[in-house]
Amino acid sequence: MVKTPAEKWKDTVVKYRKQCQKILEISNNIRYAGVVNPYGRTLTGMIKPNLKPLLQSEDFKNELFVISTLISLRKNSVGTIGKLEHVVLEHQKITIVILQKNNVTYYVSINRKEKGLEKIISSIKKTI
Repeated sequence: MVKTPAEKWKDTVVKYRKQCQKILEISNNIRYAGVVNPYGRTLTGMIKPNLKPLLQSEDFKNELFVISTLISLRKNSVGTIGKLEHVVLEHQKITIVILQKNNVTYYVSINRKEKGLEKIISSIKKTI
């Protein structure tokens, strides 16, 4: 039986959701894991249970738009400087790790108290 485009899309979102669940399981200090399309729209995202989001809904949408714009603008330089490995944004309260695979962006926020950031990034790369 051939799947309809809607069924294929649903399967893809389910796959991303499972990946987000696995990312959250990597460390207790991971607060949020989400997948964003090239236009900054969230395809799926999960916050760790019992945590309050740091950003309001509109502020978070703006954050994702800025990140997706940054990633899109960097595509032209891939041939010259190579494929993007990951981006780390250090804030006072959290660290944000951004990874890209198959034209989607993975956005992960981590508490600043996490000491093994490189190990977490490596685990996330294996998960996606």
